[in-house]
Amino acid sequence: MQHHPDVDMTSEDGLAVPEVEQDEDSLGEGSSNFTSPGMVITSSSAFMRGHGTYVSDDKVISSVTGRVERVNKLVSVRPLRARFTPEVGDLVVGRITEVAAKRWKVDAGSRQDAVLMLSSVNLPGGVQRRKLESDELQMRQFFEEGDLLVAEVQSLMGDGTMSLHTRSLRYGKLKNGHLITLPPSLLPRLKSHFHTLPCGVDLILGLNGFIWVSMHIPSLEEDTEAASEGKAVGAGGFDGEGVYSGKNDVIPPETLRSIALVSNIILMLARNNVPIHPSIVAEAYDLVLESDGDGKGLLDEDMQEGVMMSLRAGRMG
Repeated sequence: MQHHPDVDMTSEDGLAVPEVEQDEDSLGEGSSNFTSPGMVITSSSAFMRGHGTYVSDDKVISSVTGRVERVNKLVSVRPLRARFTPEVGDLVVGRITEVAAKRWKVDAGSRQDAVLMLSSVNLPGGVQRRKLESDELQMRQFFEEGDLLVAEVQSLMGDGTMSLHTRSLRYGKLKNGHLITLPPSLLPRLKSHFHTLPCGVDLILGLNGFIWVSMHIPSLEEDTEAASEGKAVGAGGFDGEGVYSGKNDVIPPETLRSIALVSNIILMLARNNVPIHPSIVAEAYDLVLESDGDGKGLLDEDMQEGVMMSLRAGRMG
């Protein structure tokens, strides 16, 4: 039987795995974040076994290939290739697949479509009132088939179906960007899943493996702060009437190039099984521009290998 690398079985804690709040420290090869079937993780006397593990000879052993996760005394293995298993409070990116009675069905990469109730969305203009029959008749003015949105898991039904909500200025319809779909195991839980990179590109990291890369849009908080300082408020701020508009804004060519480069960097990291973290993406972005001024060289496999070696060397240094 094989022991998990970098785990001291004689130590007091007995488990060298990351907490649920993970960061970019999982870049190196042979990281203790990952395990394979049959590999001993820790002692069953010190920890409880969770999903993806079993107990044999007082040892917790991995039954799947994936990342080891620890919540207090509970140890589980998150498979590298599996459908998204949601939890209440998870942020997800999804696509509308059907408009039904008082609800939308959303493909969020889970075992079955999620549900977004009409009562769980903000009305245009931010009006707080009960939803009327007239609202139900114009549901396609809010979301229609094919629309992308970011939402939060509000609850889980008895059969595991997600019930979503978009009752926040940060949630709702997505535009001005590009969707990337990755295995959910590559998206660690972070304090925030909304990030703006130094290159002026916004990232929304859905825990279901859907990543939205888009042009930066000033948030309501940014506009409020700018207005209080007497600065001009950007036209891209929250627009109560236009929040459900499906029409993209005019995106400058430089921003389009940045979106394309960030997207290619994320795909490169995913091919190397590196968890997607904003700081790693930003670091890789700078390395690519240092090696190749416009970033087009990233399509070359040799350059990708060089960037990954530089990232690993930087982490080890």
